[in-house]
Amino acid sequence: MTGSTAASFTADDYRARMERAARTAAEAGLAGLLVAPGPDLVWLTGYTPPAVTERLTLLVLAAGQDPVLVVPALEAPDAQKAAGAPALTLRDWTDGKDPYAATTALLDASGRFGISDNAWALHLLALQQAVPGSSYTSLTEALPMLRAVKDAAELELMTAAGAAADATFEEIRNVPFAGRREAEVAADLDRLLRRYGHEQVDFTIVASGPNGANPHHEAGGRVIERGDMVVLDFGGLKDGYGSDTSRTVHVGEPTDEEGRVHDIVREAQEAGFRAVRPGAACQDVDRAARAVIAGAGYGEYFIHRTGHGIGVTTHEPPYMIEGEERPLVPGMCFSVEPGIYLPGRFGVRIEDIVTVTEDGGRRLNTTSRELVIVE
Repeated sequence: MTGSTAASFTADDYRARMERAARTAAEAGLAGLLVAPGPDLVWLTGYTPPAVTERLTLLVLAAGQDPVLVVPALEAPDAQKAAGAPALTLRDWTDGKDPYAATTALLDASGRFGISDNAWALHLLALQQAVPGSSYTSLTEALPMLRAVKDAAELELMTAAGAAADATFEEIRNVPFAGRREAEVAADLDRLLRRYGHEQVDFTIVASGPNGANPHHEAGGRVIERGDMVVLDFGGLKDGYGSDTSRTVHVGEPTDEEGRVHDIVREAQEAGFRAVRPGAACQDVDRAARAVIAGAGYGEYFIHRTGHGIGVTTHEPPYMIEGEERPLVPGMCFSVEPGIYLPGRFGVRIEDIVTVTEDGGRRLNTTSRELVIVE
């Protein structure tokens, strides 16, 4: 992730996020939060360490306590440049000194803390040893909705990322498919996403013919042929916020069965979208899409959840899946992406990112969901 995210938000924005995170942690019965380098740290402070390193970097948040970012001394100048730096206190440590002393002094000796999922075991074990009365739980387990509800500025960035992905699809549908390897088309997707402003490309799935029956197929050396159905699923980060869209195209004219399966998935995707409204449960979106596919006799071939949250990462809570009763809230952003996967034959998936509005939902992807014919 580049520094472009920081330019979009002010120190006051980051201060508000840190205060809300600390308050939410207290309401959840936690003594505080320990945030390691990763998407949570970027979202809370605007700071990305210059490199992956074993040196301890940790943001300590607790209600009624000023935020403190513990950093290696050699990286403190970079941390001071972060957009959120004026809203926190920097505490550095030098090589040869105990890196945990600056952190443990901030901790309730008997407290339970939420800690980033991607925190190094090395650091967590050291903290447990230094403060034996403390305990820890993963941040996603403790506060799964911390980043789920986007504010107006974040929604603007999400909308722009979706538009960039749409522009990519409008161009990729005009490139040659037949006679080219999947990996070549995937490279086109990567190039186009970057042309339209993505600083990071997370995935470029090009799954042709029987490979389309594998939802997470890695684009490879298979040569795309006339008569192939091709699943395209691509996205990444633009100005620090995610895009993710899927469309299924066909090389030449489809068979009646292929057209029918695509129509069923398109109807399921529409049903999932129409189920989006404030107060509805996440599982309601999954149920609505799944009911269409099951009703058409293909229920056993829809083998994944209907959607996932998206924001500063391309996959995050909430999840549109049976058993998730969490209510939808205006500002949440997530995918609606049902699919049908026929082993050894072909697959179809259609995906839009959707945000919850005050009275329903709004698609952040607006390209045609009809079956597109490519050459």
